[in-house]
Amino acid sequence: MKGSARTTPWRIRRLGDVALAMGTGLAAVLVLLIVAIILGDVIYNGAPRMTLTFLTQAPREGMTAGGIFPAIFGTVALVVLMTIAVLPAGVATAIYLSEYANPESRVTRLVRVAVNNLAGVPSIVFGLFGLGFFVQFVGVGIDRALYGGQRVFGQPALVWAALTMAVLTLPVVIVATEEALAAVPRELRLASAALGASRLQTIARVVLPQALPGILTGAILAISRGAGEVAPILFTGVAYFLPKLPGSLHDQFMQLGYHVYVLSTQSPDVDATRPILYATVLVLLLLTFALNATAVVVRSKMRRRFAGAVS
Repeated sequence: MKGSARTTPWRIRRLGDVALAMGTGLAAVLVLLIVAIILGDVIYNGAPRMTLTFLTQAPREGMTAGGIFPAIFGTVALVVLMTIAVLPAGVATAIYLSEYANPESRVTRLVRVAVNNLAGVPSIVFGLFGLGFFVQFVGVGIDRALYGGQRVFGQPALVWAALTMAVLTLPVVIVATEEALAAVPRELRLASAALGASRLQTIARVVLPQALPGILTGAILAISRGAGEVAPILFTGVAYFLPKLPGSLHDQFMQLGYHVYVLSTQSPDVDATRPILYATVLVLLLLTFALNATAVVVRSKMRRRFAGAVS
């Protein structure tokens, strides 16, 4: 009796572990199944329309024929410019919060509150902010100072859309970089200081190289979000129909996400645009995967390099 009473709680705990493992495994399988169904539907309906002409030509009037090359080019240009703008600002902010700021100071708490609130702002609000600040304030100011009031930068453009997306993805880069900096062992900082290095030298030559894979993780997350967002660029640069490529930073551009929205909501002939819509979604997914894969490969190579240097 006593032995049976002792084994009963153990059996209950064992059954609880098995039930939890089965429940979490079922949830994971369900998520993978949903992703597989979505990808399968997109590939099945979009792959037949994926031709070289579709990828290299511009759309035609009505957008029921032609290709999507201007949208591909605009998406890549937007992501590249956004990454160039957001990485320095996000990394610098994370370095300040992690290496210089006093955790108990009001300024540090205020910055953290601002970052957290920024991460929760709806994306459409960033679009209105970009229109009011970048286009109507900065752009119009540049036109008055350099072009005598002529409308050059004071209009929706590629550069303003990229800067708006940089503000949107800034919290992602800050949080990922700060976590990467915190993961660097404190002993490395102490050893660098013991050898006579200044704090700046320690950060530049010891901390940042060790944290670089984590910083690239933040860049990957920023790229993933920036490539698919549409709302922030509605008022700051994207064009409904523009068969030519942007020739400068102050030109408007086409973007794959917005092109998908236009095809699905504004087309007068749904049957004619449905294959183009699926193919455009497939290209957007492949482009996002390609950008992410590139960043992942670079991060993996850096991790192996630093692991070999430490060993």
